[in-house]
Amino acid sequence: MTSSRANVESALRALASDRRLLILEWLKRPKAHFRAQVDGDLVKDGVCGVLIAEKLGVSQPTVSEHLKILTQAGFLSTKRVKQWTFYKRDEAQIAQMKTAIIAKV
Repeated sequence: MTSSRANVESALRALASDRRLLILEWLKRPKAHFRAQVDGDLVKDGVCGVLIAEKLGVSQPTVSEHLKILTQAGFLSTKRVKQWTFYKRDEAQIAQMKTAIIAKV
């Protein structure tokens, strides 16, 4: 299995969850979907995992697993601020993955 093929398969598995698709959609326009944070800018730094769990209506461990899968697939980048982890879309990786998926289909 080639690296490109593995990446496409990983991406498709990550996208196979309605909850993960919602997270990606919300992170396109974080100010429209999340309340202001005490630490970190929603756009510049990303959205705190706690706010994502709150909006999704799931526990912290559940959202952490979803965010881990999206990050490993290359859809999200992370940033630590104090004790918090912030998540934002990695638009360059998303664009590359779209191209790779289209090439395979």
